[in-house]
Amino acid sequence: MTGPERRRQLLDIGRELFAQKGFAATSIEEIAARADVSKPVVYEHFGGKEGLYAGVVDREMQFLLDQFTSALSAPGRPRELLERAALLLLDYIEDDTDGFRVLTRDAPVTSSGGSFSSLIGEVARKVEHILARQLDANGYEPQMAVVYSQALVGMVALVGQWWLDNRSVDKHEVAAHLVNLAYNGLARLDPEPRLLDHPKA
Repeated sequence: MTGPERRRQLLDIGRELFAQKGFAATSIEEIAARADVSKPVVYEHFGGKEGLYAGVVDREMQFLLDQFTSALSAPGRPRELLERAALLLLDYIEDDTDGFRVLTRDAPVTSSGGSFSSLIGEVARKVEHILARQLDANGYEPQMAVVYSQALVGMVALVGQWWLDNRSVDKHEVAAHLVNLAYNGLARLDPEPRLLDHPKA
C-alpha cells in the first residue's frame, strides 16, 4: 500500500473499532492486527491511538459538514431547508452508523479532536445565516438567529441519537415530527404531520 492508502485503511479500521467498542476498549494492538501491520506503522501515521481517533473524528465531521453545507446552500423555503437538514442527519445515521457512533461517544480526555457537541456547533453556524435572512424578512431580530440555529440543530441531533437505537419508527415519520415541532411550534402542532417530499411518511 502507498502511504495515503495505508492511512485510509487505518482510519477505516479505527472508525469501525471505535464505533463498536469505544475509545478506551480499543487497543493499538487490535488496530494493527486488523490492518495486518506492526504497531509502529500505526504510530508512524498517527502518533498513537489518540491521533487515530482524532483523525477518524475529523474525517467524519468534515464529511457531515460538507453534506449540510451542500443541502442548506441550495434554494428552498425555510420548511424545505429544515426538512433537508432533518433527513440528512437521519440518512447519515442510517447509512454511516459507525461514523455517527464515533461522533456521539465521549472523546478521550487527552483528545484535541472534535466532539459531537463541536460538530453540532459547526452545523448550527452553517444554519445561522440562513435563519438570519428568514427572520429579517419576516420582521424579527436577525441577531437571534444564533439562538434558533442552536435550538433547531440540537433538537434534530438529540432525536437522531435516540433514533440510532430506536429504528422501529420510520425515518420519514421521525423527520416529519421534528419539522412539525420546529416549524409549527407546540401551539400549532399538526395532528398528522407529513413531509413535503414524502406525503405518506
